[in-house]
Amino acid sequence: MSGLIGRKIGMTSIFDENGKNIPCTVIEAGPCVVTQVRTKEVDGYEALQLGFDDKTEKHSTKAALGHFKKAGTVAKKKVVEFQEFATEQKLGDIIDVTIFEEGEFVDVQGVSKGKGFQGVVKRHGFGGVGQSTHGQHNRLRAPGSVGASSYPSRVFKGMRMAGRMGGENVKVQNLRVLKVMAEKNLLLVKGCVPGHTNSYVIIQK
Repeated sequence: MSGLIGRKIGMTSIFDENGKNIPCTVIEAGPCVVTQVRTKEVDGYEALQLGFDDKTEKHSTKAALGHFKKAGTVAKKKVVEFQEFATEQKLGDIIDVTIFEEGEFVDVQGVSKGKGFQGVVKRHGFGGVGQSTHGQHNRLRAPGSVGASSYPSRVFKGMRMAGRMGGENVKVQNLRVLKVMAEKNLLLVKGCVPGHTNSYVIIQK
């Protein structure tokens, strides 16, 4: 599956040929350097390792510097493997946003915004008691009963409760590419993608 590593720039909107206002996300997609070529003979599977966003030598380990030196490039902050890449690439090749075409559909993966410790109403969409029956006065957003007492005398795993929300890998599928700006390495996709501004995203087609 062909793809690129990118950075979420932010959201905007454009007008289509019918005058309809379409919300879209601007992504800086690439250019990415092929930092390693995985083969079945050596690694047991075929894949391309791409690197994105330069990293200073001061903040890189000796092992990382040696790894990227083989590809003839500086150290990279973000490295991702893509299996079943559509075109054959060699070590050190540069792949840019031109692999995408306007009108095609892509999947975008990123880490969702962290929302901290949240209750069951926000985290799982519980309705809350709503101060309607049984003399409730301070239990508006409480989870309610979480298990029986005598049997099984425990709370089952996976019970929806309050806890840390967000900060998870999320993939949004079938986003239409509205515009490709090759000179600025920018990609405009319809709708929103996970993550905060300037976070890394993986674009696959």
